[in-house]
Amino acid sequence: MSQPADGPAKPITYRDSGVDIDAGNALVEAIKHVARSTRRPGADADLGGFGGLFDLKRAGFRDPILVAANDGVGTKLRIAIDTARHATIGIDLVAMCVNDLVVQGAEPLFFLDYFAVGKLDVRTATAVVEGIGEGCRQAGCALIGGETAEMPGHYQGDDYDLAGFAVGAAERGALLPRKDIVPGDVVIGLPSSGVHSNGYSLVRRLAAEEKLAWDAPAPFAPEMALADALLAPTRIYVKPVLAAIKETGGAADGAIKGLAHITGGGLSENLPRVLPSTVAATVDLAAWRAPAVFGWLAKAGHLPDAEMLRTFNCGIGMIAIVAKDSVDAVMASLTRNGESPVVIGAITPPAGERSAAKGKGEAWAVTYEGALNYGA
Repeated sequence: MSQPADGPAKPITYRDSGVDIDAGNALVEAIKHVARSTRRPGADADLGGFGGLFDLKRAGFRDPILVAANDGVGTKLRIAIDTARHATIGIDLVAMCVNDLVVQGAEPLFFLDYFAVGKLDVRTATAVVEGIGEGCRQAGCALIGGETAEMPGHYQGDDYDLAGFAVGAAERGALLPRKDIVPGDVVIGLPSSGVHSNGYSLVRRLAAEEKLAWDAPAPFAPEMALADALLAPTRIYVKPVLAAIKETGGAADGAIKGLAHITGGGLSENLPRVLPSTVAATVDLAAWRAPAVFGWLAKAGHLPDAEMLRTFNCGIGMIAIVAKDSVDAVMASLTRNGESPVVIGAITPPAGERSAAKGKGEAWAVTYEGALNYGA
């Protein structure tokens, strides 16, 4: 084949199209220590293989049922990107997945992440993955792999996206919720650290309406920048909840009959998801003081309690449904393991017949008493 008169054409490489293979390799090397720091029985391999490995037998399971969950962090990610605060968003990613596992009585075993970006910045990606590693350590699960996708032309500027995938296990017959939830059982709430990782499209809209810059003092915590206050990471409830299950009789027939992770849909929609069709719940809103951020959101958005309770966690990030005669034991166990549990309600007979058109997650299954009490 003849060449052009001015010589051979210059090759157009993958790097020329915007994908830097060397940067990807540098990231893998930079985060290997993170994966090693999350090792646990059953997960011993280093990053770099085509798939992550986990040995259920070495983890101590005899007849396990696997439980899987995946999630992201919503538009909370937008605040992290816009303010270059990347250190804790990985904790959120892990939390949103592993908290969904533990409510089914499952022990989180391993985690994988998906990080997609227009142009890979190794420093930013390393900060994100280090946060993921911290979340995995808090949850006791191993970071065994993931995927970094550099996608020029698809993501713009410094934008990136995250997804997380977690797998846990429970012994056969030990899954939650149980079917023996009955009127008279008690509802215990575990405090949230703030907004956690849902509702941020509304949070961002209200910050814009109030004309607040991310580096301005937070109206509800003036000692902090607004971005720092809103990026407080989602709490991971795995270890204290698993300990409480074990210490109060186990999941199969012990004190804790059901758990609910309070995320999108708030108390109004997440608590009914774990209730059998034969019961409802009553929640006393005066039983706890919601963090001040929720008072600011309610005021800025002119939001009534009903809207707050179906949008945000309002200060309760996890709920346990407990047999009445075991409340003291469960509260004591949770407290020993670092939680600050509070009794917030009770399981009651249903208010009326459930129609075929209404599902378990309908807000009508929860009745509220009192009004939300916001922190100063």
